[in-house]
Amino acid sequence: MRMKDFLRAAVAGFLFAGALAQAAQLTGTVKNKTTGKPAAGDAVVLVEPMTGMTEVAHATVDGSGHYTLNRPTNAPALVKVMHQGAEFFADAPQSGAVPDIAVYDVAPKVDGVFIEADVLELEVANGQLHVIERYFVHNTSMPPRTQWSPKSFEIALPEEAIVESAQGQRPSTGSLPTTLKLQPNGTKGHYAFNFPIQPDEGDKDTQFNISYTIPYSGSFTFRPQVSLSTQSVGVLLPKSMTFAAGSGSTFTAINQDPNIQTFVAKNAGPGKALEFTVSGTGSMPREDQGAAGPGGPEATAPGNGQPGGGIGEPINTPDPLSKYKWWILGGLAIVFVAAAALLLRRPAVAPGAVVTPGSSAGVTAPAAYSVSASTSPASKNGALLSVLKEELFALESEKLTGAVSPAEYAETKAALETVLKRALKSKS
Repeated sequence: MRMKDFLRAAVAGFLFAGALAQAAQLTGTVKNKTTGKPAAGDAVVLVEPMTGMTEVAHATVDGSGHYTLNRPTNAPALVKVMHQGAEFFADAPQSGAVPDIAVYDVAPKVDGVFIEADVLELEVANGQLHVIERYFVHNTSMPPRTQWSPKSFEIALPEEAIVESAQGQRPSTGSLPTTLKLQPNGTKGHYAFNFPIQPDEGDKDTQFNISYTIPYSGSFTFRPQVSLSTQSVGVLLPKSMTFAAGSGSTFTAINQDPNIQTFVAKNAGPGKALEFTVSGTGSMPREDQGAAGPGGPEATAPGNGQPGGGIGEPINTPDPLSKYKWWILGGLAIVFVAAAALLLRRPAVAPGAVVTPGSSAGVTAPAAYSVSASTSPASKNGALLSVLKEELFALESEKLTGAVSPAEYAETKAALETVLKRALKSKS
């Protein structure tokens, strides 16, 4: 044997031994919450986001709902369960027990799906009307089932709209937004999300976000159409702009926030008139959002289950959108939008106890990324690791669906890996 071949064999043996030393066993349980029985026969896969969602271990749920995976490395990983074509995820610990995973039977349409709020945020810049539209969608089906098909959720945008981005977010704890590619759905301006609407988990619902622009010459008329029963349709715009409800529309002004205008139409549905016209120019406020904003005293108030926690009790007329406002006005960080939405749910921060990570390799950390003074370094790192791992997973999903360009994929992944490596280093 040549010396070079000998050295290669030695190195391979060393690496193999190191991999074995790092191998660990993961165990968990999967329950079908539609039937209340173990999800026997479902496929379980261990995937590593940092290596392109590589599948590194496989198992099958047994008759008791249990599975065992042999984890080959200590790289960040997720456990994925496939049930009736739908994917359900849980974070994979370094070893030991994986958090229980709940799955639901899947159907193209299920009863109990409705929109709690359709919220449009408007502003004008560079001759364009910029719109961020968010849908908060509940699934209260009984027995609980997931609504999923190529047209799980249908929307209608103005025909002139140029879509910039779209996202979907599952209701499960720790779930992060995933960038999606809207599917054209017949008539111009009509689209559909191929994204599951899972049953609510507590007060957590499924959320859809769409960012788009419209050519603007000083005024524009919207004719919103909702595909489901909708409790509230809200319009938020700067004080410098003008809002006029159209014929048959029933928008009411909510004079709660001194920095923005809010108009709400309640009890909307397919076919109901929702026309309105906006005119003028202006930008939404992004700074000095007040002590009642993210991380403020109302962030943990009872009943404030949405990101940002709401802005407290209205002074006069109840505002159906109050629990969304500060999350909506918080803006979107380029990469860590999901981290902001997740970490805004943390308890309020004691004075002087705010920890704001800096940016690295072009990744901007949101100012709302704060932690309680009583939170241990280990738990802070654990939360950050969870966010990063799921964001890497979301990036890989975008790559697979073609929603991100190769250059954007490479740049974003490099940035996330840099932050993740630092987090792993500080954790060790």
